[in-house]
Amino acid sequence: MLTGLNIAVIGGDARQLEVIRKLAELDAKIWMAGFDQLDHGFAGAAKAKMNEIDFTAIHAIILPVPGSAMNGTIDTVFSNEEISLDRKWLDRTPEDTVIYSGISNAYLDGILKEAKRKHVQLLERDDVAIYNSIPTVEGTIMMVIQNTDFTIHGSSVSVLGLGRVGMSVARAFAGLGAKVKVGARKSSDLARIEEMGLTPFRLLDLANTAADTDICINTIPHLVLTAEVLAEFPSHAIVIDLASKPGGTDFKFAEKRGIKAMLAPGLPGIVAPKTAGQILANVLTQLLSEQLKERKGSAQ
Repeated sequence: MLTGLNIAVIGGDARQLEVIRKLAELDAKIWMAGFDQLDHGFAGAAKAKMNEIDFTAIHAIILPVPGSAMNGTIDTVFSNEEISLDRKWLDRTPEDTVIYSGISNAYLDGILKEAKRKHVQLLERDDVAIYNSIPTVEGTIMMVIQNTDFTIHGSSVSVLGLGRVGMSVARAFAGLGAKVKVGARKSSDLARIEEMGLTPFRLLDLANTAADTDICINTIPHLVLTAEVLAEFPSHAIVIDLASKPGGTDFKFAEKRGIKAMLAPGLPGIVAPKTAGQILANVLTQLLSEQLKERKGSAQ
């Protein structure tokens, strides 16, 4: 149970509803900012504007998965109210308040460092990332089917990166009968790709392997699909970029080249928000329970 824990959930999408539901069931007291257009409520959770929340009593702040924009604004799918996270809110919280988000950026890192508040990035955890790779894969398959006039079976698929998402994507497309090759930098990753029965190649050789690619799926959050690389793709090729914004693709050149390239971060929240929210809720429950135990232990 999370009895005695005061939590502010600020903004977010349908995934946050699963988080709120789970935490409310565990008897946490929740303030919801950015949910004024939500039709239904949750027992133990109250809608509030930012200036109505008593931040001096807040033990945890849960931000949307993307964290915040670079100007501090927070995504609010269930409100037209513009919400910004800045130092004035953080400075009012107790020193042991923990801020949770999916990922971070320079702005969020900066104000949290200045406020000296602990920050947990949920998508940096292996368990969350691996569970999240399941709806990510399903969403990627959906996008490929919707945007091609050929089957995945028998097509040539290039997956860039063998991280937690890249591995799941590569395995799934191979299972659908595609001819999958995976690009990586580390020799250990190249060995693992070959062990998986797939075709490895070094990312430095990406331009040389692009000519026979029908579908390219990027998971690397750095510019890897440059104009030089995209120039080697066939015109019918499709690029699904799963990396966080701004992605790893030169989208302007892709459009000029006539290649369909789509940035698709956050697919779990789009294709399976209920499942994605439950994944976050389960991990947050564990982390908040540990936080509550630490608070009780320090109070004794």
